Amino acid sequence: MDTPLSTIAVVGLGTMGTGIAEVLALAGREVIGIDISEAAARQAVTSLEASTARAVGRGRITEQERADALARFRTYDTLQAAADAELVIEVVPETYEIKQQVFRELDAVVSATAILATGTNALSVTRLAAESQHPERVLGLHFFNPAPAMKLVEVVSSVLTAPPAVEAVTRLARELGKEPVAVGDRPGFVADGLLFGYLNQAAAMYEANYASREDIDAAMKLGCGLPMGPLALLDLIGIDTARTVLEAMYSASHDRLHAPAPVLGQLSEAGLTGRKAGRGFYTYDAPGGQDVVPDALTPSPEAAAGTGREIASVGVAGSGTMASGIAEVFAKAGYTVVLAARGQEKADLAKSRIAKSLERSVTKGRLTAEARDETLARITAAGSLDAFAEVDLAVEAVAEDLQVKQQLFATLDKVCRPGAVLATTTSSLPVIAIARATARPEDAIGMHFFNPAPAMKLVEVVRTVLTADDVHATVRAVCSKIRKHPVDCGDRAGFIVNALLFPYLNNAIKMVEEHYASLDDIDAAMKLGGGYPMGPFELLDVVGLDVSLAIEKVLHREFRDPGLAPAPLLEHLVAAGCLGRKTGRGFREYARR
Repeated sequence: MDTPLSTIAVVGLGTMGTGIAEVLALAGREVIGIDISEAAARQAVTSLEASTARAVGRGRITEQERADALARFRTYDTLQAAADAELVIEVVPETYEIKQQVFRELDAVVSATAILATGTNALSVTRLAAESQHPERVLGLHFFNPAPAMKLVEVVSSVLTAPPAVEAVTRLARELGKEPVAVGDRPGFVADGLLFGYLNQAAAMYEANYASREDIDAAMKLGCGLPMGPLALLDLIGIDTARTVLEAMYSASHDRLHAPAPVLGQLSEAGLTGRKAGRGFYTYDAPGGQDVVPDALTPSPEAAAGTGREIASVGVAGSGTMASGIAEVFAKAGYTVVLAARGQEKADLAKSRIAKSLERSVTKGRLTAEARDETLARITAAGSLDAFAEVDLAVEAVAEDLQVKQQLFATLDKVCRPGAVLATTTSSLPVIAIARATARPEDAIGMHFFNPAPAMKLVEVVRTVLTADDVHATVRAVCSKIRKHPVDCGDRAGFIVNALLFPYLNNAIKMVEEHYASLDDIDAAMKLGGGYPMGPFELLDVVGLDVSLAIEKVLHREFRDPGLAPAPLLEHLVAAGCLGRKTGRGFREYARR
């Protein structure tokens, strides 16, 4: 096992196998590609030729490096070809039966010092190793798709794996330019273990008709900075594959969050498995195509339009970062804005915060000095809500406390003119409970902006059972005018983004509690393997552990699912006053400013 792993066999030349072969060949390894299908082998060669030609065209490799890499890749149709390999990586279909057969046959072919790696992302490495005569040399080597681009490789050890084998493949991963993360053997490992629970919840949300597929995907891309929405990602992964992974996870965890949403089974049984079939949650231009085409579920712009109320002036209640950010957004869009706080001094301070923000935009060339002055001139700072008497839209952005918001809405009910739209920016409280503090709940709606409001494009538009149609249409039209992307969702805990985001964050904490992986490895896995802009623990410390705990409690109380109960470690850190960056310590420690 101390060999340099210079000759490597890849068994299974589908998309993943071909990608792994490309990475190895470009890194100077002799690659033995094995597939029982001659067509698959030919396609692998064609794909490698095309991808390396693109790399030459983009200046990433030279023509000579391309020629050398292609010469190092040879294909065969029998496992006997792996006889001289020092490492064999199998990426055959995700079933125990097929993978176990491969391992049994390899035992009779490879040398006693060869390492056998499975590319599974869902099955038990220990169970697969048990089929080998030498289980100590079997481990998991989980690349992510597309293998040439994705940096993460999960190195999975079973209780039987010999440490030298782990050291050898970890060293190989680094030599390939990858970031290896060491994990134990459990379904989903780190990245998929967190990712697939989130994808499953998104599928269940869609199945419940809570929000459209377009709104769910847009919410997670714009609200969390993800490269793809969850339903589009399920189509890319393959809905049948996702269902298999979730079944394996559920059999190990018995967590309802991992029990595959019925819609995944329905689509799989119908052959609607995603991009590869040309249809899944979305419809594509062809089987294997990437371009989404309109279908019966595609919303029409006319349907979402509706007739709303005229909005010329906006009142924003609050003096914090969110209130000043929302006021800035409306003023930039040309609205006359009244920014009201508890006292003139606080209101003036909030307006000065907007002035500083606008000045930074001027310095960075995003805004002209003239536009800055015009924007500021549209904002009036007021020390009382009485200044909202003539506004057309009142937006509250005060503390996330139900009683505080209800009291404020009761005041707005008395102050605001008849027909004014009343909006709450709550991220977790029931909008109807806030609306019922007024005598006109039909005028009330949720407008959940994301922080920082000037930069974040998403607004969750939360309609209650009493919200009037024209109020809903009004808010959607306003969102478009202020250059935000509205997504419709019902009035239930977490709306779209937090209902999908915080269970994922909670599950990451549970992984650390169980000593399954470190903070750093989990953060690295989700950034490198899932394309997340921040790892879960980085994000928790930014959001604030107290805020995160409050949202977790709301979700648990609403849905009564044991899997949503806040992780004890989160509760302990909050109780100790370790709230994240704002206190200098959360899951990590920070330099105090």
